[in-house]
Order: sequence, then C-alpha cells, then structure tokens
Amino acid sequence: MSGTARWLLMVLLVTVGIGCQRAPDPATATAYPPVAPRTADATAPSPPLVAAARRQVGQTVHYDPAYTVLDYPGGDVALDRGVCTDVIVRALRSQGLDLQQRIHEDMRGHFSAYPPLWGLSRPDRNIDHRRVPNLMRWFERQGWQQPISRRPTDFAAGDIVAWTLSGSGLLHVGIVSDRRHHDGTPLILHNIARGTQEENLLFQHTIIGHYRPPA
Repeated sequence: MSGTARWLLMVLLVTVGIGCQRAPDPATATAYPPVAPRTADATAPSPPLVAAARRQVGQTVHYDPAYTVLDYPGGDVALDRGVCTDVIVRALRSQGLDLQQRIHEDMRGHFSAYPPLWGLSRPDRNIDHRRVPNLMRWFERQGWQQPISRRPTDFAAGDIVAWTLSGSGLLHVGIVSDRRHHDGTPLILHNIARGTQEENLLFQHTIIGHYRPPA
C-alpha cells in the first residue's frame, strides 16, 4: 500500500470514528500483564452484565473499526470482531437493552443534544451507538452518572467506565468486572486492539466517565 493510500485510510478511520475514535495499532497497543484474578466470593455467580461481557472473551478476537451497514434493530457486526463500544452494546443487548435502537430513537428526537463531532446532519443507526461520546451522552441522559474517583470501592461490578487513553487522547470504554487484581483493583472487560479481554485497566488511564446501569 502506498504512503498516500495509507494516509487516506487513516483519514477514513478518523472520519467514521467508531469505538475508540481511531483504530489502535496492535503493534503499539498496551498489552496489560496477566493477573491472577480473584473474587470476594468465588462461589457467587457473576452479575448478568459482567457474565455477558465475559462470554465475549475468546469469541471476539479482533479489533475492527470498519463502518458496516447493520440490520435494525438488533444489528451487529460479526461476533469475532468489533470495537470497545461493541462490548457494551452486546452485553446490554443480552439484558434486553438495545443501544442501537435506544440511541437512534433519542438522536432522532434530540439530535442537537449529542456531540457534533462527525459533521453529520442526522442520525446514522449503523454507527451512532458505536461511538464512545454518543454512549456517554446517552448514559448521562438516563441519569446513570457516578462519581469519578481513584477508590476501587467506588466501582461496582457491571459499572461502565470511559477513559481518555494516555499518550494518544483516544477515547475508550469498558465494563467493570467482579474479579479483582491482587491489589484490590477491579478488572475491566474491554476490547482495545486485541479482541475482548479481562485486564487490570481501571486506573491505567484518565477516567472521564463512570456510569451504573439500573439493576
């Protein structure tokens, strides 16, 4: 691929802005070290949202930000691929909440309430729910906000967290696990360049959003 072609591809990815706003480079993306996760009660079942996100580990194995025309409602890209937002969308959909439909319907009635970052004049049901700023705004409009802090105890299993990634300024989102690092920090279920993983990420980057779906 020529240098010009690579530059045009990068412009396209920035323009469509799926997931973490640009596709992280797998060669430079942080590979968080393996941990020995533990739970407060190893016999207790995981919360449904956490279990739904964990089922994606080993199934969603690629980070793929390509713009895709989706069915509506209930549309999804192939399960073996996706971006950080798809972890959230798939987990919540398994609990009966279709973010594709809910965000599209909200944007149809309140388009100006959402971030004007992509030069669009109307909603796009193929991609709006796959953009981190749109997820954050919809969560805010539902009243899901929680305090942003550095205390592990402030984060419950099933919470949704958004970050600005250190060194790049890209946005990212993931789900708080019921498993913890040996230092007590909750692990995060997320997809950044390597498919869905469960890793010690929570305090590795700047938290810009903390949300708690209703039980």
